[in-house]
Amino acid sequence: MKKPRRTDPKPDLFSYGSFKYSRSIFLAVKTDYDIIVAGGGLAGMIAAQSASFYSKQRLSILVLDRNPEPALGKKTINGWICGDAVGKNTVDFMTERIKIAWGNPEIEHPVKGVMAFSPDRQTSIPFDGDGFMLNRQELPQRQLRDAKKMGVNIQHSVALRNLLYENGSVIGVEGTDLTTNQPYKKTAKIVIDATGVTSMLRNGLTVSSKIEKKIDRDDLESTGRHIMKFEYGIEDKTDFDSDYCIIHLDQDIAPGGYGWVFPKGKNKVNIGLGVQQKELLKRNERLGRKDDVTKLINDYVKINKAMKNPLLSDDASDSQNATGNWQVSVRRQNDCLVANGYMLVGDSAWMPKPLDAGGIGPAIVAATLIGKNAVDSIEAGDVSEKGLWQYNIDFINEYGYKTAGLEIFRRLLQTLTNEQINYGMKHFLSNLDVEAISKGEHPDFGTVSKLGMMIRGALNKKLADGLRFTAQQNKKLTEHYYNFPKTPDGYDTWHNTLHHILDESYAKLGN
Repeated sequence: MKKPRRTDPKPDLFSYGSFKYSRSIFLAVKTDYDIIVAGGGLAGMIAAQSASFYSKQRLSILVLDRNPEPALGKKTINGWICGDAVGKNTVDFMTERIKIAWGNPEIEHPVKGVMAFSPDRQTSIPFDGDGFMLNRQELPQRQLRDAKKMGVNIQHSVALRNLLYENGSVIGVEGTDLTTNQPYKKTAKIVIDATGVTSMLRNGLTVSSKIEKKIDRDDLESTGRHIMKFEYGIEDKTDFDSDYCIIHLDQDIAPGGYGWVFPKGKNKVNIGLGVQQKELLKRNERLGRKDDVTKLINDYVKINKAMKNPLLSDDASDSQNATGNWQVSVRRQNDCLVANGYMLVGDSAWMPKPLDAGGIGPAIVAATLIGKNAVDSIEAGDVSEKGLWQYNIDFINEYGYKTAGLEIFRRLLQTLTNEQINYGMKHFLSNLDVEAISKGEHPDFGTVSKLGMMIRGALNKKLADGLRFTAQQNKKLTEHYYNFPKTPDGYDTWHNTLHHILDESYAKLGN
């Protein structure tokens, strides 16, 4: 499938009173900054560094974060709640493009990949390849030092509430300076929203836009994790492996999601799980339980035979980050990532991968790209929706083309029993399917049709039908994303077709 060619943005006209001005004239109007990045988390800091790199530090860039400097980018009072794993390929993507390299102590432990185990632990699938376990308390301080060297301005302890608007365009942000409790306002040519999955800025967007503001509850997973140290118990590579991140698919342990055991050293681990609330309710009813996510996590720790006497990490580098819960999106990225003067990145754009809720990789890719797109638009004199549109295309070409298909696959997996998952992983995955999964792609399940009458049981025949269907829909969706419109004019038609395919898929899968 051919990827769409890049098209250079051209300045459009916009109205101001009874006159029409080109966007380049509007950009001549003085603003406090060229770019404001709202949110100083992982994605926001990379976006700012990318913009500084591509502008050769000619543009003024401000990062605003609600936390004090020692807690830059902190998600909640409990810390930077995350699985902490990232593929080496995405870190390399950032390093090659914008020359930002990470090392010790922000990279805490290298891994050789991820191993996903079936509920009965009899089948495993490797994917993602070499990667790193990050220390999310240390990483923001590395990003802070790097950003300051690149001339990025950073202001802490600012709670943002709203975007500022003028003539149908975003022109800045407003909120409260928490150090003085005074109102805070700053203007910019572009605001990059990196404030997270529940972004107040996106939710309150009032300009005419194609951006989706609210996420469906069923597209969120409740997650939680502990960072723990332990003594060696019974050696079992299905419970802990210092070389591999382990994922457990099990509808009793983590309904609608999965459990994870990610090594941070020889006797240190990030252990947690994610669940879909609807599937948790079904599981509790089926088992006669009233468990919540925290109870599930603690039970998950207890059944791990490799971990003896596990305790929350007392390392100084985990002092603000040892345990906590969070909400993660598990759908395709926002169908549109830009509006006049406004761009989305990372969790604000619902970028975590739908299949495993991994958010660091896509956030790194998108944040690396967004800086160049923002700089190009400012230099072209056009920060309108049309002028920023190329960011949609660039992200789709690098990563976003596969997310809708993985969303369909995730919805199928959430309907399966443990027995079906065991059977499917054992009998339905060819070497090509495993290779596709290892690259983060949707498998083709080409061998399913060849098995025919050899498939045992009505439920497994239904599963085979579902796998064939998701592979078929994935091909449609991937091709459709590669045909993303080159300008906003073609978006409505494209979007209608997208939702026709998605609605057809949801109806078939019964959710």
